[in-house]
Amino acid sequence: MSISTMTSRERFIAAVKNEQPDRVPACPCLSYMVPAHRTGKPFWKVAWDADPPLWKAYLDAVRYFGIDGRLIYGGLRFTDDKAAMVKRESVREQVTPTRARSRTRITTPAGDLTTTGICDIDNPPTMTEKMIKDLRGDLPKLAYLFTEPTSYDATAADAMRREAGEDAVFCLSVIYPGFHQFNDFFDGGLEAAVAAYCDDPEPFEQLRLLVHNSTIAHARLMLDYRPDILYLGGSGTLTLSTPDWVRQFCLPTIKEVTRMAREAGVPTMLHSCGKERLLVDMFASETDLNCVNPLEAAPMGDCDLAEVKAAWGHRLSLAGNIHTTEVMLRGTPETVDAACREAIDAAGSGGGFLLMTGDQCGRDTPEENIFAFVEAAKRYGT
Repeated sequence: MSISTMTSRERFIAAVKNEQPDRVPACPCLSYMVPAHRTGKPFWKVAWDADPPLWKAYLDAVRYFGIDGRLIYGGLRFTDDKAAMVKRESVREQVTPTRARSRTRITTPAGDLTTTGICDIDNPPTMTEKMIKDLRGDLPKLAYLFTEPTSYDATAADAMRREAGEDAVFCLSVIYPGFHQFNDFFDGGLEAAVAAYCDDPEPFEQLRLLVHNSTIAHARLMLDYRPDILYLGGSGTLTLSTPDWVRQFCLPTIKEVTRMAREAGVPTMLHSCGKERLLVDMFASETDLNCVNPLEAAPMGDCDLAEVKAAWGHRLSLAGNIHTTEVMLRGTPETVDAACREAIDAAGSGGGFLLMTGDQCGRDTPEENIFAFVEAAKRYGT
């Protein structure tokens, strides 16, 4: 096959594998806000009612803007006797015409956990009450949430994969433990998690092992299904942690998952917005990761594309790092064009580069700026 006939899916996979595609893929991150906004429906319809499912809204945006997409919304249904013992009951209320609230009770054989989330008409959901109130007391309950499944149903994944076709890579996503994740678990967020760790660090190793073992079991089944890419999600891995805590909590899982994927022949891509330069060194020298994103520039991040390319372009595929606020949201098509050309000049040589935004584009990003992003990849990325 001539590379001049590459589809979006083929182009994306080649770049993630650090190969030379026909051109640099155009992959602005439209993971949630832009697709949900384009439906014209309240965000709670997409987030909580799947009306439409987020993955369908995303594919609609992929085709509308003509980007090289990445479908990261799962699809496998795992079979697990322990998880089957869990019951979830949610009560929805309309707080105001523009805000909804959902209270959820998670009932396990070891006791209950409760969460509360709010969702505004034009913004993604936010958790206002999180499930861990007392880690030692809640660990037996969490064991029923972070389980080790042994089989899966691929009906939904097959349908998503067919719908994506050649317009987007089909990814399956795993999480890995760390304070970026504990921030979402602990009532009170990161501050509560750090305080709990400083007061009583021993149960955190139990929590790490619980999440680690669950992630490895899920990854094993995902690799059996053979997605185009195994996607590791870890927003804020370093920004919400310390280098030592990354090594303690995150790195063992990342090393094991990327090793498993390499042996299975499935490329891996890891997302960690925020500070990431130290992580690049760690991933390149100590894991089997294929591609890292979004390599945000200062002040949100600390990555210079040209420097990272020179240091690790021989080892890792790079994806980034157009500024989502100053360039995509507040800029003009001319601003976008110039920034994209600068990024491609910095990291596009020799392949192994995907033109992406530093993180997801904001809800009100002008459409003309997204179209300019795609055109710049075509103009400068061959």
